[in-house]
Amino acid sequence: MTRTVLTIAGSDSGGGAGIQADLKTFAALGVYGTSALTAVTAQNTLGVSATTTLSTDLVTAQIEAVAGDIEIHATKTGMLGTAAVVEAVAAAIAKLALPMVVVDPVMLAKSGDRLLDDDGVRALCAELLPRALVVTPNIPEAEVLAGRAIRTLADAREAARKIHDI
Repeated sequence: MTRTVLTIAGSDSGGGAGIQADLKTFAALGVYGTSALTAVTAQNTLGVSATTTLSTDLVTAQIEAVAGDIEIHATKTGMLGTAAVVEAVAAAIAKLALPMVVVDPVMLAKSGDRLLDDDGVRALCAELLPRALVVTPNIPEAEVLAGRAIRTLADAREAARKIHDI
């Protein structure tokens, strides 16, 4: 039986992250990938030159369309862009009882460009992290979520505990 994963994330026109990277990963692992787009970026390996976040209604409609027709075995989030989109995604996950939620709390592009504002981070902590089975921050994201610097393995462990307790 082929497993199906829904990724809810932004589009990376350079193909190195976002929906494009998720779908490549799913295919490499032998799972069927579905998607709901939250934002579109104009980016390449040098940085992000433009972004636009989709409306919450369109994001929700995509999630409902996929989940209404295809059995979802796991759900992954990535770039959500705004507090309103974070809240809409969390509400859809709850309403549709989407399973096995993996939250990649995308806040910054590798180039350093900001992809989630402070209100979005607060919404992520309040609405989405409590629904997560797994949270996969990189070190800068973990520092934001835990509210502390991470310099050592002990710091990383303490940050993981703090994030777990959100």
